Amino acid sequence: MRVVAGSAKGRPLKAVPGMGTRPTTDKVKEAIFSMIGPFFDGGTALDLFAGTGGLAIEALSRGIDKAVFIDMDPKSIETVRANLKATKLEGQAEVYRNEAERALKVLEKRGISLDVVFLDPPYRMKNGDKLMQLMHEKSMLKSGATIVLEHDSGYEYPGEFGHFSCIRHAVYGETAVSIYKYNENEAALSEDEAAGEAEHDIDE
Repeated sequence: MRVVAGSAKGRPLKAVPGMGTRPTTDKVKEAIFSMIGPFFDGGTALDLFAGTGGLAIEALSRGIDKAVFIDMDPKSIETVRANLKATKLEGQAEVYRNEAERALKVLEKRGISLDVVFLDPPYRMKNGDKLMQLMHEKSMLKSGATIVLEHDSGYEYPGEFGHFSCIRHAVYGETAVSIYKYNENEAALSEDEAAGEAEHDIDE
């Protein structure tokens, strides 16, 4: 794994020791950022199931001002810190060991306002939409914020719910990426109204 583009382009990233973490491949990472960026003019990102930290590190490299990394696994936290040091981006990062919903409560109290969120929960959890709704309820998202949800390609999240609309959906083998936009001022379109709104890409 490596940083694909930006200020830290080409820097290698360590993997989390053991088999418990499923890192986003460089191919999928490059595809994600071609859909949501590819570069940024500042802003704040959250990587809620950080793993190696590769997604938010990529965002920092591409122009995000600040990123918050959350994971429960001590090995992941250690790996994120090592990767931030290797990419010389540690000055723009906060790294915390915590469970996802508890971490959101802490960040809410700090009044954080997010432009980009990376959600890559373990595939067994299937709670990405619940976490997105929780961020809305806690007023943590800027209007127009982008949420990148990685999940098992065999599981389908709603295209529209609450204030969230899926604008892209792509499949890469066993991994699917659903990209949502957040609109704080109006609820998402109904499923019928939204038919055809999201683009679908398949890459076997």
